[in-house]
Amino acid sequence: MAIYLDNAATSYPKPDIVMDKMYYFMKNIGATAGRGAYKSEIESDRLVYNCRNNLCKLFNFDRPSNVVFTYNITESLNLAINGILKNGDHVIISSLEHNSVTRPLKILEKTKNIQISKVPCNTYGLTNPNDIENLIRTNTKLIIFTHASNVIGTIQPIKQIGKIARKNNILFLVDSAQTAGAYPIDIKEYNIDLLAFTGHKSLLGPTGTGGLIINCDAEIKALKAGGTGVDSKYPYQPEYLPNKFESGTLNVVGIVGLSEGVNYINNIGISSIREKEQILTEYALKTLKEIPNIIIYGPKSADKIVGVISFNIEGIPCDEVGFQLDKTYNIMVRVGFHCAPTAHRIIGTYNTGCVRIGIGYFNTKSDIDILTESLVELSKT
Repeated sequence: MAIYLDNAATSYPKPDIVMDKMYYFMKNIGATAGRGAYKSEIESDRLVYNCRNNLCKLFNFDRPSNVVFTYNITESLNLAINGILKNGDHVIISSLEHNSVTRPLKILEKTKNIQISKVPCNTYGLTNPNDIENLIRTNTKLIIFTHASNVIGTIQPIKQIGKIARKNNILFLVDSAQTAGAYPIDIKEYNIDLLAFTGHKSLLGPTGTGGLIINCDAEIKALKAGGTGVDSKYPYQPEYLPNKFESGTLNVVGIVGLSEGVNYINNIGISSIREKEQILTEYALKTLKEIPNIIIYGPKSADKIVGVISFNIEGIPCDEVGFQLDKTYNIMVRVGFHCAPTAHRIIGTYNTGCVRIGIGYFNTKSDIDILTESLVELSKT
């Protein structure tokens, strides 16, 4: 039987209810949202609203209209970054950001003279929030932090960072790609102004879904303009949410699936999900240490990370480890640089890459045992 350990990229399997509701929608409803007044279209509107509401419940937010749907978290981050930053603005980021943050910023650095400061961290990816205050300038417009590293899983102190941002009247954007659905997030308590999320990871939804939750009144320029289904005679893009940022036909069937994934999480309870995954991650950290010549990166304590563990086996390239795990043992993992080269600089794998396992809610201790046994065999070849 195949073992899937790449949940940090995309969660698998999905709950049956996610697929069932998507199939039901396609077969029995099928209409777009916001484009008509007949029964099936009204039902599509209701289902989209339900998803906004379910997300509000998960993240302790109370304005469904400020939940803006995108097609992935990359689009959400680009919307926030390009929509907020102007010529000469200064932005503060972590040292572990994904290319979805660093690449848009580097483009703006060239085209709009954006200034970028990185907050230092140690080799485990741990950040001291006090270091952020030392980087603040008079033109600091935005603080961007990944909630947890997609390479080493390190959880960042976003509650403390949110306090610093709010105290200094700086917008705070959080990349929740690795935490939404796997770790508690409280928009209000953490003073998060903008929460970018993706649907296909721990939120248990399909690919092609994501969004940006806007908890501020900042001026944000839309990435695109076009049809919104309302105000069609008005020659300009509407200024009210969510229509301002939702031009074109929404991925309604994907949103239906996402809604069911989020509802599944809300019914179990995010704390229960975190507890289960933390126990499994702790078990994996303990068990993987048994493998000869293994180097495990990042914190070695499950309370400091989400279910993301990266490692190398001395003498075997990470690509070969991943290939053999798949070919010989039917185990799926991720290898390489994980679209986050800055994180690899921190852990010393910029030239080699590493193997990454992504533990999800549906993994078991047996999966970890089989992985460990397979790696022990590989290390002896």
